[in-house]
Amino acid sequence: MNGFALGTEQEEWCGRLRALSAARLRPLADKGEPGRVNRPLLAELGELGLLERVFDAGALELCLLRESLAYGCTEAETALALQGLGAHPVLRSGTAEQRERWLPPVRAGRAVAAFALSEPGAGSDAAALTLAAEADRPRGGTGTGSGRGSGSASTSGSASGYGSGTGARSGRGWRLSGEKCWISNAPEADFYTVFARTGEAPGAKGVTAFLVPADRPGLTGEPLDMLSPHPIGKLTFDGVPVGPGDLLGEPGRGFAVAMATLNLFRPSVGAFAVGMARAALDATLAYTARRPAFGGVLGDLQAVGHRVAEMATRTEAARLLVYAAAGAYDAGAPDVPRRSAMAKLLATETAQYVVDHAVQLHGAVALQRGHLLEHLYREVRAPRIYEGASEVQRTIIARELYR
Repeated sequence: MNGFALGTEQEEWCGRLRALSAARLRPLADKGEPGRVNRPLLAELGELGLLERVFDAGALELCLLRESLAYGCTEAETALALQGLGAHPVLRSGTAEQRERWLPPVRAGRAVAAFALSEPGAGSDAAALTLAAEADRPRGGTGTGSGRGSGSASTSGSASGYGSGTGARSGRGWRLSGEKCWISNAPEADFYTVFARTGEAPGAKGVTAFLVPADRPGLTGEPLDMLSPHPIGKLTFDGVPVGPGDLLGEPGRGFAVAMATLNLFRPSVGAFAVGMARAALDATLAYTARRPAFGGVLGDLQAVGHRVAEMATRTEAARLLVYAAAGAYDAGAPDVPRRSAMAKLLATETAQYVVDHAVQLHGAVALQRGHLLEHLYREVRAPRIYEGASEVQRTIIARELYR
């Protein structure tokens, strides 16, 4: 890529992914139950080797992957992205034992991962989270958690410091108490990357990251009825034991683990949005080129042509900014937080604009259940909120500019 255009091989790969998502992934997505993990779809993503690429790819390749899948099947894109979001901290900050235990089934689509950061009072302000990780005082009873869904992956605690007889059981661990809310893949995930306050210092410096299998005693979950095809739920931690073997990184360094993950995935959220915008734009071009209107077709009307031109220009600008942010990440540039925030901000706001105007130009037909634009209209709203709302992205950009 030269900064303005993809290379021939990249373009061909993206084309194959768009065709693949429509031909093989879309049918599986259509068979899924809204609000539930689509395990057959995840298994197919694993069989195709696409989940493998999430962990092996650089930021640019991840963006191309998410954009191309989103064009043909948003559910497949989201399923893939959530695996990466939930398990990337394990790849980056986990122990060899954690990586060996969890990453192979995640890559194969057999284990479902989740990223548990948001709380009822700490969504956009991640540093304000209150889930408490208190020094463990050994106590009797083992119990069984019910935070886990119906997946087939084994989630035995024996792979952690808790289960191996060290950590929480010997008094050198912690007990997690509190709630997480609006967690994608909850309560059906097989494990959670959980961020809790261990209190080494106030604010972000007192947060620690843990890998928590879903069958841990004291962990329960319930689904939330959300505008989303995948599960989103609330998790309750009632003295959930974790030990040194469950740490992701060092105590008190969990916020850095979270931000490292978000800096990688924020540009690719923008890529997801660009994929939706491009799908809406192409649908609009095809429709307005053939829809009879006033003795010609809709595309002949200057008002329509100008609006389509604006949609195309904004989509292209967002695409280039996403690619630039991904390239900066891959190059190890120092301004990745600013670029990532800019990419997510512009791309998600642009996608909302493009899809909304695509619906307007299609008219009533786009509001029918099952229409591509009816689907995109529901899907396009959430990315402006998750992984940092648009207002948070503007705050990050301003802070970085004044730094």
